[in-house]
Formats: sequence, C-alpha cells, structure tokens
Amino acid sequence: MPDPICYRITNQSMKNSLSIIVLIPCFNEQGRIGKVIESARSSMPDCDIAVINDASTDNTAIEAADKGATVLSHCCNLGYGAALETGYQYAVRHSYDIALQMDGDGQHQADQLKNILAPVAKGEADLTIGSRYDDKGIPSLHMPLVRRLGHRLFSILLGILTGMRFNDPTSGFQCLNRRALKLFSFGAFPCDYPDSDVILMAQRCGLRIEEINVQMKERQGGISMHSGLKPFYYGIKMFLSIFIVLLNRNKWRAWRENLQKD
Repeated sequence: MPDPICYRITNQSMKNSLSIIVLIPCFNEQGRIGKVIESARSSMPDCDIAVINDASTDNTAIEAADKGATVLSHCCNLGYGAALETGYQYAVRHSYDIALQMDGDGQHQADQLKNILAPVAKGEADLTIGSRYDDKGIPSLHMPLVRRLGHRLFSILLGILTGMRFNDPTSGFQCLNRRALKLFSFGAFPCDYPDSDVILMAQRCGLRIEEINVQMKERQGGISMHSGLKPFYYGIKMFLSIFIVLLNRNKWRAWRENLQKD
C-alpha cells in the first residue's frame, strides 16, 4: 500500500490518560465530511481526528483539512478496507492507545462514540462494534429488506462459527485498542468489505469482542458503497473470505500467541 500523504496533523492536548484518535475513512464526501468532523470534535474534544481520503475526486480532502483534521490521502482509490488499514497503521505508528472509527457520510452519530468507547477504555473488550439493531432485532433506521436479510444471514453464520451473537456484523462503527490495531495492521485486512470475515478473524485470534446497541441515521447524501449490484458481489466475496479465514487456522493460532505476549 502506498504511503499516505499527510495534509495536516492536529496536536490536540489529551486530558485523559489514554491517547485516542477518531478515524474517518471516506470517498467523495464533500459537503458532509466537515459536519462529521465538527460533531466528532464536539462529542470527543480531547481526541485527535484523522480522515482517510481514498482518492476522492471532489473537495473532501480540502474540506476535512479546513476543519483541522489530519488528512491521509491515497493516490488512487483502494477501497474502504484499505482506507481503514491506512488509519490503523497511522494509529499504530503514532502510538495511540485506542482508535474510534466512523463513516464520513453522516450515518454514524458522534454522540454514540462514548458508548462504544467505554468497554475498551475500561479494558473489558479489545474491539467493540456499534449495532444499529436493538436486542429485539429492530434497526434504528430504515433499511431495505435485502440488506436486513443479508445482515440476518451473516449474523446466523457468525453465531454458528463463533458461538457469539452479532446482530450487525456489517457495522463500521467500531472501537479498537492496541491489540486490535496491531492485528488489523499486519497485512491480512481485506481491501474492500471488512465485515463478518474480520470479526471471525478477530475471534480466532483471541480478541475480546463486544457489540453495543447504538443509534444511527440514514446516509446524508452521496452514493453508498452498497449501491447497484455491489450487494451481490459482497455476498459472494464475504462467503469466500469467511472460508479462507477458516482455512488459515495455523496463521490465526500463531497471531493469537503473538498478541498474548503484548
């Protein structure tokens, strides 16, 4: 992966004992990314903010920089997962204790960041996932039936494979500690859709995972990465990725032992 171009680096003072960064991967989110940064800074004033610009063709990078965020830009479009991995590598390189991640389209609400942060900050979890579903399986926003069925399918599959319950295995609203950041930065992170396969990989490597119910909003404009025929590609790709994770038992066992040394 090419080294990102750093447009601006914020040096906000930390009032707490943990160094925390908010990672926001985005592609063509002009007109939205600025509001997302403002809301994140309002909710988490002591955290640094980094926007990973996946070669946007609009003014996303300029808008983010104008709002005072660190902007890491890819020279070509590499995909959502690659943008996240760039953020993870940046967080590891700069020795952050915790990374919060949210999308740049306005769907993830910044006032919910503290909810997914709490278990990780307390040392109770290595990775938390913000679920748009409540305990009864009712989503906090409108979603097409096809997407809800897809969530349900992979939720059942993950339950069988991990023995854990995940209502929203596709959520990108997450919080990671150093162990999770280290695992996701070593080169096995998928470049396009990091969802159920990553959760399975994390579980196989011994990470403590917790799902937290959160409120989300509908996308505030732009084009979703799940539009058109992409959901069909997503489904096929995710089944293959999960199968590959299951095949690499020795790799994950070795990484589990490696992470336990930290």
